[in-house]
Amino acid sequence: MRVLVICGPTASGKTSLAVECARALDTEIISADSMLVYKGLDIGTAKPSASERKGVVHHLIDVAEPTESFSVSDYERLALPVVQSLLSRGKTPVICGGTGFYINSVLYKSQFGKTGANPEIRKKYETYLEENGKERLHALLKECDPESASRLHPNDTKRVVRALEIFETTGRKKSDQHDLPVPRFDFVCVSVGYPREELYERINRRVDGMLNAGLAEEVRSLLERGIPLSAQCMQGIGYKEMAEGMRQGWPMTEIAELIKKNTRNYAKRQITFFRRMNNHTVLSPEHATAEEVLKLL
Repeated sequence: MRVLVICGPTASGKTSLAVECARALDTEIISADSMLVYKGLDIGTAKPSASERKGVVHHLIDVAEPTESFSVSDYERLALPVVQSLLSRGKTPVICGGTGFYINSVLYKSQFGKTGANPEIRKKYETYLEENGKERLHALLKECDPESASRLHPNDTKRVVRALEIFETTGRKKSDQHDLPVPRFDFVCVSVGYPREELYERINRRVDGMLNAGLAEEVRSLLERGIPLSAQCMQGIGYKEMAEGMRQGWPMTEIAELIKKNTRNYAKRQITFFRRMNNHTVLSPEHATAEEVLKLL
């Protein structure tokens, strides 16, 4: 039994394709989106509505409060048992999303290197994290081991701390150990490959739709509830630009253009990330159907 991954850049139609596949397979979907985990963030995340889910069970949506931080390790802890449960019941898990670090945390076993633990050094960096935050911790790793830093998201603090621990303990970069990823499951990855300009136009339309649906009101409501600008959820594209724009009194057209620009840049990074995925097939939009995807399983 294989795991099916529907991945790719934002606005490429992942959700509808995943729902179509899940219905054909009589199975469930595990969301792999770093923003869909947050309750109350619906418009700016393009969270699928009940009608869009078409009766298919979706996991890892609305599992964190907006005040909470949510790491790759948190995702792995919650998503992995769901995948294993579905497989044990003879069902094909469908992982759907655009957060590559989340997807890889489930598909591959964690690689922490062969160096033994050094509790004193680990505690030092955990304390540094508490006092200075995940971005500055990640910056430390970037200074001493840029290759590992490029592979680890700042939210993946557990692995960032471990990489720093290895470097300080041995004087050697974790990336120099050339750990090979160990797959947990047999899997197939599928994405929809829109021409770049067409994808950008889809992104622009999606942002316009979010603004018309009340993105400004959603952000204002979060701020009125006391969610600080420094909260992890408020760093998501759409939320940070809207919050800053409202604070600065920018015209809504200027905020919209900034969201579109940052979303397009993010989509480029997603495309680059998923291009390196193993067992990855890119389908043209006209062939992105459940019938074609299921042929790959």
